[in-house]
Amino acid sequence: MRMNVPAEPDADAAGLRPLSARSVVLSLLLGVHPPRLPVKDLVRLVEPFGVGGSTLRAALSRMVAAGDLRRGDAVYRLSDRLLARQRRQDEAVRPRTRAWDGDWEMVVITATGRGPAERADLRARLTALRLAELREGVWLRPANLDRPLPGDLRQVALTYTARPDEPPRELAARLWPLADWAATARSLLARATGADHPAVRLTAYAAAVRHLLTDPVLPAALLPADWPGEDLRRAYADYRRELATTLGALEPEGER
Repeated sequence: MRMNVPAEPDADAAGLRPLSARSVVLSLLLGVHPPRLPVKDLVRLVEPFGVGGSTLRAALSRMVAAGDLRRGDAVYRLSDRLLARQRRQDEAVRPRTRAWDGDWEMVVITATGRGPAERADLRARLTALRLAELREGVWLRPANLDRPLPGDLRQVALTYTARPDEPPRELAARLWPLADWAATARSLLARATGADHPAVRLTAYAAAVRHLLTDPVLPAALLPADWPGEDLRRAYADYRRELATTLGALEPEGER
């Protein structure tokens, strides 16, 4: 059976690669609200991460050209596409849940004749909704998330509320590699909280938030003991507040 492997399964191989100038800028902007910074503040903020002024300005120009950023009055802000990414990231840090009564969401794909790109896009959308594939074309998860499924999903699938016969804890363990996810989360948490260099911390927390996007956010009754998801969320939220405090200290009194 196909396992629903997280997008960032291994912290050493994928999650902790050194950040480029573009990645540093995006990590900083994705972590602040509202997601906009004057270039003078960016110059000072990226310096501890080993990004010089000329490298930063070249990266900013490329990012504007690529549609990652918008520029106005020497202030850079996230594009609409990346604002959507920030919303997903915020939800990963504070997922909206509700009490679980035993029901499961089930999505059965009914559309046929789709090309590889369309199928891959649909799989990515369903995974982003924290659904897991039981078998080809059949996706499900516990109905504990406080969010509706997108209306346009009905064009390609039927949706149901179900109560599987299989014990829910066993089913969850089959659908998600929970032990692997937890091991990576603990590794990221140890690296992020134990690092004393700004670049190392930012790299670790950037990997942490990517990993949180793959958390299935299951009801507590279906999780293994000592699940580290909440600890990782709390540590990342503290780091974001730290960045916001640093940003506030950079602003002149009249601009706060």
